[in-house]
Amino acid sequence: MIASMTKYSFVLLNGQQEDLLENLQEIGLVDITRSAKPIDETSQKLAGEVELLDGLIHGLNNAVIPEGVTPEYIDGDIVRLAGGQIMRYSEDSVQIKMLEKEVHHLKAWGQFDKEQMDQLEEAGVHLHFHVISKKHFKQAWKEEYALTVISEGKNTVRFVVVGDEDNLPGEVPAPESSVQEKKKELDQQKQHFDKTLRRIASAKERIPELEALRQKALEKLDLYLAGITAESAAEDTIVTLVGYAPTENDETVTEALNKIGVLYIKEEAQAKDNPPITFRNNWFVRQFEVLTDMYGRPAYNGFDPTPFISVFFLLFFALCMGDAGYGLVLIVIGLMLKKVPSFKDMAPLVVLLGGGTVIAGFFLHTFFSIDIAQWKIFEPVQFLFLPDQIGGYAGGMVLSIVVGIVHLCLAMTVKAIQSVKVKGLDASLGTLGWTLLIVGGVIVGGFALAGVLSSEITKWIIIAIGVVSALGIFVFNNPDRNKFANIGMGLWDTYNTVTGLLGDVLSYLRLYALGLAGSMLGMAFNDMGGMVLGDGSNPILWIPFLILVLLGHTLNVAMCALGAFVHPLRLNFLEFFKNSGYEAAGRNYTPLKKQ
Repeated sequence: MIASMTKYSFVLLNGQQEDLLENLQEIGLVDITRSAKPIDETSQKLAGEVELLDGLIHGLNNAVIPEGVTPEYIDGDIVRLAGGQIMRYSEDSVQIKMLEKEVHHLKAWGQFDKEQMDQLEEAGVHLHFHVISKKHFKQAWKEEYALTVISEGKNTVRFVVVGDEDNLPGEVPAPESSVQEKKKELDQQKQHFDKTLRRIASAKERIPELEALRQKALEKLDLYLAGITAESAAEDTIVTLVGYAPTENDETVTEALNKIGVLYIKEEAQAKDNPPITFRNNWFVRQFEVLTDMYGRPAYNGFDPTPFISVFFLLFFALCMGDAGYGLVLIVIGLMLKKVPSFKDMAPLVVLLGGGTVIAGFFLHTFFSIDIAQWKIFEPVQFLFLPDQIGGYAGGMVLSIVVGIVHLCLAMTVKAIQSVKVKGLDASLGTLGWTLLIVGGVIVGGFALAGVLSSEITKWIIIAIGVVSALGIFVFNNPDRNKFANIGMGLWDTYNTVTGLLGDVLSYLRLYALGLAGSMLGMAFNDMGGMVLGDGSNPILWIPFLILVLLGHTLNVAMCALGAFVHPLRLNFLEFFKNSGYEAAGRNYTPLKKQ
């Protein structure tokens, strides 16, 4: 649910805002409203400092230090030291690669004396160097020209022609130096690089200093950006700031502000203030807040969709996977992710999705694409399994449609409640009419199918629901319009709602289709493995059997998990959000605090 926020309006003399913001940063609970002012010289300088430190940290982390390199410690400013060594590391790396390429090129021409070549040129003996593909090289050239083949590669031939000029293809410039000279230059460059590596190794050990400097720069930037939101009043002598904190922290914030001695006005935040949004949910629902943030947080007077997403995304994901064995695999992956720092926050969500998949897979009686309903061990609990046929249709298909109808009915109910809360009863009669007609009709139809209501009673209830709903939809849908305009708009809404709802309900068939596709593909891998194994009498065949089955199911788990994430997300973001009237108009709660 959306946490209630308290609005704090601070009044202070101009020049005191910096001290206040530093105190608020120590409290770590107040979100200062920031304006959309363009970057000025000060903020640009602070942002540039953060960007520079980011680049230095990134450069040092990417520098590869071979084992056995002893750090060469250098005192001095770590920023200047790191910047200079990263530049030298980059320049030396590029230079060494170029020299190695040149040495390799010169080796193909063999050993020669550059001075002797220059002397021959001065004496009028001209040398022409050529590189040509083997298929274009002609042996007859050796008879026509003073030609000497220097080396032959896999696809090329290098040769030299002596003479004033020749018309042979592939002429290249003469080598500028010998292999020995270029190797000597390479060795010198490597020695210089070794010194750079020792200094880089020393700088890498001081990365925590750079990270601390980066954090201080970020805090300065945060303080400055918060400070420039101050609104001047009373001829530039008084400054006001606005901040927000969760109402549940009122006592802590108030106590801290009273100690500071600042003048402030405390009041309940209103939707028109556009306060930041933070959630107050239990542990289970909190794991799914990341999905809500992918779409956007609600307005302050809206509703938190996370509790609904937590239940239905888990259900939809489990139905799309539809395999208890795959659920166990996800649980194992989730437990392993707890040991990976960058993914440990996602580990509980993966374990939850795996647990839901195990339960759904058992209900669908599928374990690694094997029908466990055929196992004798599960005969006492077969009544828990989903029937293959319900009313002459596939059980999974019927289940998907029923789940979709429930999901949409819940969305319409939420929309009606939210509309009454925000707009009032009079302006919500049209929404209430549609909710009564569809949700009430579904409930009555369900009781009738279950035999709870007789056909006569069902008929009169449907008539009553239809009449009351029609009044809201066609007559009282907008109290500010005349009745004829309302009727016209009611007809237009009827067309859109009927056609839209039909498509929305059919969208839930993807739950059945994805589960069926994953199950069929898994069965195909099982069948191929069985064909390889045969009757199992040959122990050697167990090796290709296991390889085929493991690789097949690994691929299938990956593809199923991708589809089981994307499509349930779509059903929540499109079908549910559209029919519930959800709007992502809020902003995240980001209190000013020290990291």
